[in-house]
Amino acid sequence: MSEGLRTEFGDAQESPGLLLWQVTNRWQAAQRAALAPFDLTHVQFVLLASLTYLGHRGAEPVMQRELAEHAATDPMMTSQVLRALEQKGLIERREHPHDRRARALVATADGVALANRAVVAVEACDRTFFGPLGAGVGGFARALCSLRDGAP
Repeated sequence: MSEGLRTEFGDAQESPGLLLWQVTNRWQAAQRAALAPFDLTHVQFVLLASLTYLGHRGAEPVMQRELAEHAATDPMMTSQVLRALEQKGLIERREHPHDRRARALVATADGVALANRAVVAVEACDRTFFGPLGAGVGGFARALCSLRDGAP
């Protein structure tokens, strides 16, 4: 007979990693439902919204590497998702004005419009999901930033 799981926690509800996993799964399911009417996966939304944001903040063209860094996505997966967004007519890869080998990413007018419609649903989903935190939502966001920025 085995001893069971050798964990430092007396109860599973004490494990922050397990709790984060459970909350993340619930949040992702809520986001999938919110984005379904827009025919976007969550990662497609994040990259399209990030490109829309980055593309309108400055004069420099947005490169795939910069987009992946901003969204904290894997570069290979980013490339695959960008292909899907391009096939949907939501983004374009244009010639880079300063580097002949590079491509600049640009959200199309349809892409910008879709990102702006979808962000309303995403933010409404977040308000509902994180609503139980009440006034503590700002502190929760700061704690998440601390974990993100301090992660190995």
